[in-house]
Amino acid sequence: MRGLAIAALWVGWAAALAVPAAAQQTRQVSAHGGASHASHYEPMKLTAHARTFYQSMRGIDSMSVRRTASGNLLRFSYRVTDPALAKLLGDKAATPYLYGEANHVLLEVPVMDNIGQLRQTGTLEVGQQYWMVFSNKGNVVKAGDRVNVLIGSFHIDGLVVQ
Repeated sequence: MRGLAIAALWVGWAAALAVPAAAQQTRQVSAHGGASHASHYEPMKLTAHARTFYQSMRGIDSMSVRRTASGNLLRFSYRVTDPALAKLLGDKAATPYLYGEANHVLLEVPVMDNIGQLRQTGTLEVGQQYWMVFSNKGNVVKAGDRVNVLIGSFHIDGLVVQ
């Protein structure tokens, strides 16, 4: 019964992230007369169903990915609702990655000499907001792109960069 409920959540979550066919066909004409492709991804917030899934299965909500002013860093923020489920996010030994779907790039958390990794680690508390920063050198991930946060078996998929 539990497996069936998880499968139903998974199918609903996948359907919520599907991009409408009309958005995939959008094209723009450049000033030089050549056609350039618009992004295949339509910016949208996570659906209520997806938020419920991440809250019940991953112990987090209020997730966002934002570019810094320079665009060279991406900040992933989240709020913890269940520290036991979200434990891997605060684990110093776990290596987080941010995968950019449009360009197929894998970004890492930069490590500073005096500070260490640019992320919050340690014991997580209910209701607290946490963050981690990923290096976006060369501006490979742009606003409106979809990204996935990967930390071992802990995946957060389909976030839109703001």
